Amino acid sequence: MSAEQMSIGEMLAATVPMARTLNIEFLETTPEKAVVALPDQSEYHNHVGGPHAGAMFTLGESASGAIVLAAFGDQLSRAVPLAVRADIAYKKLAMGPITATATLGRPAADVVAELDAGERPEFPVTVAIQRADGAVTGEMTVVWTLRPNS
Repeated sequence: MSAEQMSIGEMLAATVPMARTLNIEFLETTPEKAVVALPDQSEYHNHVGGPHAGAMFTLGESASGAIVLAAFGDQLSRAVPLAVRADIAYKKLAMGPITATATLGRPAADVVAELDAGERPEFPVTVAIQRADGAVTGEMTVVWTLRPNS
């Protein structure tokens, strides 16, 4: 299967070893929303039996990367998406399987317009991490950039 035929989730699973290690599942990847799941796996639990904070961070960052690729995949020939910084808040105890839902914090067209103007745009991606019962267990913001190739 060529890169053009792979879904964003398949591409990330194939190219990001940490996503494979944690068995992250890419459920939905569109330019409007990315939803990524972390199965309940005892080998990635913390001291209270839920997903480790590092696994939750990786889940959220993976969701943010999925939406960035969905929204800006057509720009990859001229720019590389890179995470600049991230902030996470752990709100409630996470137990069992969890999902992360990512959304762009700025319109993609505005980001591309900055790239067109020769700038290196930065933009936030917000992520909500939830338990199966819908409770938000974490909130994350990852700031991304599109670094021009030249």
